[in-house]
Amino acid sequence: MATVVLATNNKSMPKLDGSVKDKVYDFFEKVRADDTAPGLHIEPIRGSADARVRTGRVDLNYRALMFRIDDRFGDATYIYLGTWKHDVANKLAEKSTLRVNPVNGVLEGIVGELDGNADRKKRSVVPDPLGVLAAMAAQPTIGYLSRAGYVLEQLTDRLGLDAALATEVLTAPDQDGVFAVAQTTEVTWQQNAILELAVGRSIDDIRDTLGFTERPVDESLDENEQILAALEHPATRMQFTLVDDNDELRRVIEEGDFKAWRTFLHPNQRRFVEKQQRGAFRLSGGAGTGKTVVALHRARYLAQQNPDARIVLTTYNKTLAKSLLDDLRALDPSLTIADEPGDRGVYIAGIDKLAAAHLRRNKECDEAFTAVFGPGTSTRRGRTVNADFGWSEVAAGVQNTLDPRLKHSSFLAAEYVSVVLGNRITTQAEYLKVPRAGRGVRLSRPQRSAVWQLIEEYRKRGRNAGRLSFPEVLALAAADLQWRARSTGHTIAEHVIVDEAQDLHATHWALLRALVEEGPNDLFIAEDSHQRIYGQPVVLGRLGINIRGGRSSKLTLNYRTTAQNLHFAVSILEGATYRDLEEGEESTAGYTSARLGPDPRLVPCASVVEELDSIADQLKTWIADGIGPADIAVLARGHRERDLIERALNERGVAAKVLDDDLPTSGQVPVLTMHRSKGMEFRCVVLAGIDRDHVPSQHQLRGVPEEELNEAQQRERSLLYVAASRARDQLVVTWSGELSELLKQ
Repeated sequence: MATVVLATNNKSMPKLDGSVKDKVYDFFEKVRADDTAPGLHIEPIRGSADARVRTGRVDLNYRALMFRIDDRFGDATYIYLGTWKHDVANKLAEKSTLRVNPVNGVLEGIVGELDGNADRKKRSVVPDPLGVLAAMAAQPTIGYLSRAGYVLEQLTDRLGLDAALATEVLTAPDQDGVFAVAQTTEVTWQQNAILELAVGRSIDDIRDTLGFTERPVDESLDENEQILAALEHPATRMQFTLVDDNDELRRVIEEGDFKAWRTFLHPNQRRFVEKQQRGAFRLSGGAGTGKTVVALHRARYLAQQNPDARIVLTTYNKTLAKSLLDDLRALDPSLTIADEPGDRGVYIAGIDKLAAAHLRRNKECDEAFTAVFGPGTSTRRGRTVNADFGWSEVAAGVQNTLDPRLKHSSFLAAEYVSVVLGNRITTQAEYLKVPRAGRGVRLSRPQRSAVWQLIEEYRKRGRNAGRLSFPEVLALAAADLQWRARSTGHTIAEHVIVDEAQDLHATHWALLRALVEEGPNDLFIAEDSHQRIYGQPVVLGRLGINIRGGRSSKLTLNYRTTAQNLHFAVSILEGATYRDLEEGEESTAGYTSARLGPDPRLVPCASVVEELDSIADQLKTWIADGIGPADIAVLARGHRERDLIERALNERGVAAKVLDDDLPTSGQVPVLTMHRSKGMEFRCVVLAGIDRDHVPSQHQLRGVPEEELNEAQQRERSLLYVAASRARDQLVVTWSGELSELLKQ
């Protein structure tokens, strides 16, 4: 049985229609079963640059280009680079090459050119750099990276770049020019190395990130064995995928580049997927850097390591959890998906649903109610409400000396969650003593007493009605899990993976800590502090989760957003200071993109009507250019603006639909709030209504205590950053009136 390896992101591979893709799948299914079958017509190419190259008959019109590698036992591995029309495939095969880079040990497959000459920008051979140096001396050009101190020998002898390509990199006039050179090579590791150079990474850091070693090639092996060994190199696996079964074969062939993330992992991502962690671990990174991809692959990896493991994969809300479930099923349909927390397999749910599911399975929770509310409290459970429900009525109904500005529901709800539930406070005496770290408003002892009066009344009303808030459900579930762990010595999971962790509050973290016993590979945390758009910041060390001492790392290379859109989104964050989950300063330094595209377009409008007309015209242009309506989105700050835009677009002949909990519908442009766009991506995005009245939202900031105003404004800044980073290819910003202050820089 032959082995098949596919190049999953080869730019030279043409786009194939569905009927041809089906035939490619059938061809390789037969190759895997019996590569000697005469109907496959697998043939060498006379006079080819590489004797291992083959073409095979997909049908009468198309042939597959691949390389045959025989191991020492004579078993064949076919490395597939693409399918073309019959004559084109044979001409390309003549000049195509496959080799192991001698400097770094990475396998490089290069598709030839139709004019019979290898594209020098794509060559994998490392020529004598002395000739290139002589040419540079004759016509010296000092480029952006040369001025930064990089020299040719570093790029060729330490990274393994082709000397001609390295010369282009060094002579590019500016950072954008370096990015442009990166786009000229189809070799994935080369693209990544050049992009890392563009943002100032050291040669040693790049080598480490790409998994290069000092002895990259085992000279005791023959050339074929070296190629087979190179398939295991982490940087090789960025471009080539070993196909283990026919279902995987069909998925990769049918979906191509659009779903390449399912099998593609940057070496720096793969190390976090497969590394054995000694305890809780935090992976941070900007929008589009692949944190969610790593989390999904981590869940799959842990399940493969131990099929009996109980794994929890969770995130902030049910919509994002549904997306995680769909993506994990697509990544590996063979994985066991658990129905309930504590069952064998991967349990996937929003964290609030996770807490509710545990309490539903465990009706007797007297100890938990005592721990959270104090002894003698009613354990009756009825409906569940949002965190801010009921606080306005309590504040109006309790007369005391508390400053009116602190009787705001947002302040009281946050105080209750962060301080009272987060520390399991059940009495006024405990509340008067507890530290309130992270809370912007300082309270005197009389003020604390007045706040406690409101909290007692809130709890009394809730217990009398049998009502629980979502944070109370989380606190009860955490307390019950801890009690059961003490009683039985067991927790309900071996591994917990949490995505979008920056938006979780104290009771969320209490639940996560209670789900799994502290130890190796217990908690894997993916987050980006710049994307925190809910709640108050937390410090994990104060919540019993230790990520200090090398238990944290960061991703900086963006795979989704173009460099132009990324620069625009990151610029929104300028002027603000962000803190991570251990109160360290969070920086965007080093963020770069693997893709280029047009600059974001800013469209000022004289009126709301003109703005709606402009949005409709832009959407019609994109659709006429062949972009599917579901690949386009219009984002607005609030629900009122969102609904107005949907009506206006439909009136102007653009089929549009508000997106709430559902997924985008084919044939309709989704219109959604910036909050709802969290975790999503679209080819083209319009940010609508980005004026100073709506962004930041003056309605949301009204009534916030002065001491917490900066934090609230920062969440508004993060929200705009999240919205701007949803666009993969094209971004358009519209407004009427005065432009938002967040974009004036």
